[in-house]
Amino acid sequence: MQVRESNAAQVDPHSMGAKDVLEALDNSKLSGFHWKAMITSGMGFFTDAYDLFIIGVALQILTPLWNLTPFEIGLVGSTSLIAAALGSIVFGRMADFIGRKTIYGWTLVILAIGALASAFAPNLIWLLIFRFILGLGIGGDYPLSATLMSEYANRKDRGKLITMVFSMQGLGLIFGPLIAVLLLALNINHDLTWRIMLALGAVPALATFYMRRNIAETPRFSLMMHGDVEAAAQTVQEVTSNDASKKQKKQAVARKQNKKSSLAVLLKGRYLPWIIGTAGTWFLLDIAYYGTTIASPLVLKSLNAHENLITNTLYTLIIFVIAAMPGYIIAAFTIDRLGRKLIQALGFAMMAIAYAVIALVPGMTHLTVPFLIAFSVSYFFTEFGPNVTTFVYPAELFPVEVRSTAHGLAASIGKLGAFAGAAIFPVLLETFQLSGAMAVAAIVSVLGLLLTIFTLPEPSGRSLEEISGEIELLQEQTKETVKEREVVALH
Repeated sequence: MQVRESNAAQVDPHSMGAKDVLEALDNSKLSGFHWKAMITSGMGFFTDAYDLFIIGVALQILTPLWNLTPFEIGLVGSTSLIAAALGSIVFGRMADFIGRKTIYGWTLVILAIGALASAFAPNLIWLLIFRFILGLGIGGDYPLSATLMSEYANRKDRGKLITMVFSMQGLGLIFGPLIAVLLLALNINHDLTWRIMLALGAVPALATFYMRRNIAETPRFSLMMHGDVEAAAQTVQEVTSNDASKKQKKQAVARKQNKKSSLAVLLKGRYLPWIIGTAGTWFLLDIAYYGTTIASPLVLKSLNAHENLITNTLYTLIIFVIAAMPGYIIAAFTIDRLGRKLIQALGFAMMAIAYAVIALVPGMTHLTVPFLIAFSVSYFFTEFGPNVTTFVYPAELFPVEVRSTAHGLAASIGKLGAFAGAAIFPVLLETFQLSGAMAVAAIVSVLGLLLTIFTLPEPSGRSLEEISGEIELLQEQTKETVKEREVVALH
């Protein structure tokens, strides 16, 4: 069949089946609905990144106030990440059983409750409990936002749209240091400062809740899990903003399949190496990324022990502005042309080189400008690399019945890596200094490169059903629909 860029108006409503609806979605042009869905999904990652960075600054204030040990610092920084691992699995699985829309938005409420409660924590134990609640919401947001965006996206722009959802993380990374510098510069009571920092994490989450609750179920879930062509056609009309889809809704045949979501699917054929590849590379990436990011105030303090917290926070802000955010932007506008695999492999390779330079070149850990250049290079290729692609990959490779589950599993394994990185990096900095910590990050990046090369395919330019092998099922459904209509016509 010849692929063409179209909209729903080019589908004959009298002969429409499941495959027709998905072709209309795959070949549609970008619409306002796509951009609205992108922003709605992305605000969760803005909040995630804000909380990711701000806890590092808050810990610099809390350490003398609560006399925290390096172990306790690592525990506070990593608790929300281990909770995110659990949240990813639980909410990812729920989304495949009961639908994306049903639970979409409630993850932000959990996140907001955790952020607000953390600000009122009276001691270390309660702070750990509230950060755990925060992490559950963060973890749940990963599979839901990625799956929803991938299932709404057209074939041509799918990588860009999913990447832009995740790239909202870059804005959070910039907003966090800005808030920190502002609050520190005001010289207000330090016990109040860290509480304000943590409480502000609830604002973007609550601001987006209403938008999420009003988004429609994805056409792919309606079709492949329930055989509901009517609901899918109605949603395609929203996506393409074309009145012809309303006619499709009236003419369509709906078949309630109530398909079950089985984890056993992930252990079959092509899916097993893919789940190993997506989860494994995410795990390795997050060891290095979360370790160096959450510990960035400690990293810069070890580099410039004589500088105050405001100056070192400004250094972090500069790195995020000149390196991290451009990496996100370039990834978004090149991922559909260059492909996911090339970007991920290149990113891991350059991260390894940058970390190795810091670890091995004499004097690098004591020279501010050379260190900041190498550290910035590592951040650029993290964002223009595996930090983006590990999020995109599991949203594309797996069939709809386990897509959210697979993404949740990959994100969960990734967050275990994040937990490990956030927990061990303060200890590595204390024990082996900055060069030793960066050597560990370099080794982890090399492992990520090898796993990318040997386990992952290139999904760019293909429909989700073609990638996952569901295209054969759609062809069978189309034949069944034609037969049903022929029987109806005879009577």
